[in-house]
Amino acid sequence: MDSDQWDLRYAAKDLVWSAGPNRWVEEVAADLPPGRALDLAAGEGRNALWLAERGWSVTAVDFSAVALERARSLAGQRLGEQAGRVELVKADVRDYVPEPRAFDLVVIAYLQVAQDVRRQVMRSAAGAVAAGGLLLVVAHDSDNLAHGTGGPQDPAVLYRADDVAADVDGAGLRVVRAQARARPVEGAARDAIDAFFVAVRDGAPPA
Repeated sequence: MDSDQWDLRYAAKDLVWSAGPNRWVEEVAADLPPGRALDLAAGEGRNALWLAERGWSVTAVDFSAVALERARSLAGQRLGEQAGRVELVKADVRDYVPEPRAFDLVVIAYLQVAQDVRRQVMRSAAGAVAAGGLLLVVAHDSDNLAHGTGGPQDPAVLYRADDVAADVDGAGLRVVRAQARARPVEGAARDAIDAFFVAVRDGAPPA
């Protein structure tokens, strides 16, 4: 789907995704000290806003103007005078070049794209991780197509955590976890299967 198609999808509903953060983002980031975060393909900003509420300064990038306008409105409602903690950037993640080694947390949640685009974005994201920082990637796992529920039905845009590990190999990150994880889905007969990847850039953050 291109940006125009996503604009239409976001315009058709008050919220396409939940207001709260993704469960895996919450699990990983809940106990982290606030710092700078980058949320790529941020959509309506559910993860970025949650991080900002916890004191993070977040750059949220998406190519849908409708989604970003909704994120801006939600930031005003939820953060008030602190809405400036979320910087909203309209850009295609294929073209966006983040500041290198500048973010304590880089999040990519459910970016389902073809392999060549995925590799490009993952490498760019890995380069943005600061010393002591984390890269967190969550996606619909390839096994979800046959054994899970929901998500894209095109195998070309599904991938595994090991694929992400291969994408960022040589980027100076150490893999912490790379696995498939079951995610309960309300009303569904079976769980969704997510790819879950966490890597760290070893070293102390700058003082």
